[in-house]
This record gives sequence, structure tokens and C-alpha cells, in this order.
Amino acid sequence: MNKEPDIKAKKRKLGSAQLAISANLQDPLLSQVSTFLAQQLRPNQHVLLGLSGGLDSCVLLHLLAVAQQIVPFHLHAMHVHHGLSVNADAWATFCTEQCVLLNIPLQVIKVDIEASPKLGIEAAARQLRYEALFNNVLPELSLPNQADFIVTAHHQDDQAETLLLQLFRGAGVKGLASMAAVDPSRRLLRPLLEVSRQTLQDYAERHQLKWCDDESNADTHYERNFLRHNIMPILETRYPAIKSVLARSATHLAEANELLDALAEFDATALLLNNRLCLNGLAQLAQVRAKNVLRWWFAKNQLAMPSSEHLSEIINQLLNAKADANINIQLNHIGQIDLSCQTQHLTLKRFQHRAYLLAEQSTPVFDLLWTGEAELNLPNGGKLHFKQVMGAGLALKFGMTKLRITKRAGGERFKPNVLRPTRTLKHLLQEANIPPWQRDYLPLIYWHDTLAFVPYIGMANELQATEHELGLEITWQDLSV
Repeated sequence: MNKEPDIKAKKRKLGSAQLAISANLQDPLLSQVSTFLAQQLRPNQHVLLGLSGGLDSCVLLHLLAVAQQIVPFHLHAMHVHHGLSVNADAWATFCTEQCVLLNIPLQVIKVDIEASPKLGIEAAARQLRYEALFNNVLPELSLPNQADFIVTAHHQDDQAETLLLQLFRGAGVKGLASMAAVDPSRRLLRPLLEVSRQTLQDYAERHQLKWCDDESNADTHYERNFLRHNIMPILETRYPAIKSVLARSATHLAEANELLDALAEFDATALLLNNRLCLNGLAQLAQVRAKNVLRWWFAKNQLAMPSSEHLSEIINQLLNAKADANINIQLNHIGQIDLSCQTQHLTLKRFQHRAYLLAEQSTPVFDLLWTGEAELNLPNGGKLHFKQVMGAGLALKFGMTKLRITKRAGGERFKPNVLRPTRTLKHLLQEANIPPWQRDYLPLIYWHDTLAFVPYIGMANELQATEHELGLEITWQDLSV
């Protein structure tokens, strides 16, 4: 890294480069990036750039800074300090200086790669970098999720390498589609995805930009570096345009993936209700279409895609396991890893011919007293709502001023219907087709020592308000589903 000691001199030099490019708004790369931004951004939206200090991100920083004169938006930058290199502090300093020169707000985030022993260094660094970008709020902004869009400097060479790496791993169409220039679900933009690295190099030299060289980029122990330095040059001797051709193939695969998603959404229309999948309907599809629906459903819930073998086993368990089989299949979220490196996941469960995707639900012991509040938050994440109504609910004539709320202990008996005998609560919940995982943390409401109300089941018959009596209506909002 070559730095001038005089910040003011650097600022004058970089400023002159900016003026030069501003005077020629027909610069092809600037024009390409500006057109891309104009198509994706509304006026004055906030954009957060992932700034490593390398060639690619420094070129994009300069392009975005100048593009603000053409497209009205607010630019901020973030540098993720991995601490893996002896030069890491110098890179953070360099990024800070460059952003000062361009008057771009910068946030430096430090992450600990060693806290993620289950991931390789490349994967851990990528995970934590995206975690920082998507989950850290710039202090000067009062915006959720940092900004309106995250912008990264991935380019055509990166796309070609990603396609080959995915191919070597046996990825399907979605994986081979590689990166998208616009990722709406994550509000992620990649404006340089159709630009070669050589074009970025030429731009940097033309405008006398400076950048940092990461020594780890030469280490062919890492998969991408091995491909970049050892494999791609050999391919280019026979196929000079291999990078642009591979990137174009990724675009074709992305279009094919859109068609598969459209088919899955069509198939799922009659199968999916409240994020619960009808297994009887799924069984009527050909297996390839059933797999396609599951992949689409998992992607909708931001889950990492299981392997082909794992997906086949999932379908087999969902459709062919015994009716009373306890199915619990853990599926990890895509790239969701917090700074303590605890992977987040959902659990796939089956009940009454339906499949559910559920977050892990704790069932803490609780014993609360209701004294007239309109609503009451429960430790298990649910919420109870209370409202006085005429001719329904618990009859207020009994003095319903205090109610005790607790979770199931087992062995409770209940009689909500005057025409039917008292039965165990377990039997009533089974009869009502309440999934087992909901029964475990269902709130029970007592009036003195009498079980008065059970969500999904009803009220004790002897406490129900008659048609002309004022009653207390209770509604449980289960926030776990």
C-alpha cells in the first residue's frame, strides 16, 4: 500500500481526479454505474458500501462518490476489520482516510473470526462481513437495517469464479445462478457484476486511485485463489473470453431459476396456508416438482438449501413416515450467524398431514396474575387480550377481577361443553388437533382454583356468560406461528 503523508495533498490530488471525471460524464464505467443506480434507487435513498480497501471496492467508492452528482442518493461506507492480517489496522486507517477525502461517512466494525471454529476462515469471514453489513446501524442514521440498500463491489471475474466453484460442489440451478446484480430480499446491489476486473484496474490507473493489496489473495490454499491463479489462466489460454462466457451462463441459469420459482409458486398456491404446507397435496406432485416446492418454501423462509440427498430424505420422512412419528429436522438460516457465532435455524415438523417451519420455542414456567389489563405479555412470547362484551366470555357476575395464568402441569381436567362429560385437557387438545409443540406452552387461566379458560378449547361451562350477561372475552395471540 502506497500512501502519501500529506492528507491535504492527497485531498487535492483526489479532488482533481473527481473534477476530471465530473467534467466528462460520458465516462463509460461511470455512465454504466449511474444508469444502474438510477434504475434501482429512489431519490435521496441511503446506500451502504462494503469497503475492504482493495482495488474493487476503492473503485466503486470513487464511482459512487462521483455518481452522487448524477443520481441523488446518500452514500455511507463500512469497513469490516477481521484482524487476520498484520496489515489489518493499516487497511482500516487507509479506508478511513479515503472516506475523509471524499467526505463519505465510514463505520469500522471489528469481528472475531476465531469465534467461529466450525467454519473455514473464508466462510467465517464472509459470514461475519455480511452480518456486520446487515445488522449494524450507522449511528448517524435512524434507519432500520442500516440503509435502503447494501452495495458490494463484486464484478464479472467474481461471478465466473463463483459459477465454477458452485459447479465443483455439485450445486443445482439456484446455486449455479451465482450472484444477482439486484437481490431484493436482502436489499443488496452489485452494480459492477457485468464489469471485468481489468476494466476496474484501468479505471483506477486512469484516475490515479490508490488501494490496499491483501497478501492472502495470493494464498492458493483457499479455493477461490486456487481457481483464480492456477485454473483460470489455463482456461484463458484456450478460451480467452472464458470469464465473460461463464458470467453469461450464470445469467442464463438465473433466468431458469426464475422459471422454477414461478412453477413452485404456482404449485404451492393450493398447498401453502399460513406458512404450513399441505402434505396430501405435495404427495400428488411428481417428485421433481415436490422437491422444487420444498426448495422454494425453504428459500422463502431464508433457509440454507439442503443437499439433494438430504432433500430426498426430507420428502421421504414427510410423506412416508408413520403417522405418529416425531419429525424434527433442523434447517439453518442463510448466512445468519451472530457475532458469538451461534447459527440460527428453524425446525421442520409434521402434524395432521401438514409440515411446519418453527423457531425453537422455550417453555419457561410462569405464574402470573391478571388484574384488569387490556393485554398481558407472557414469558413464552404469546400475548393475551381481554375485552368486556355482552353475552359471551366469562360471566363478570362471578367477580372476574383477578385471574391466575400459568402453563400446563399435566393431569388437568376440563368441561367446556355442558352436554359432554368432564375430560382430561390432554384429550381435549388432541381432539382439537392442537400440535404437540403448542400444547407444551399453552397458557391456562384460572379463576380461584377453577380452570376457567383454555385457548382453542373454550371456557368452563359453569362460568360462561349468558345471552344477557356482561362477560370477559379472552383471546390468545400465539406469536410462535
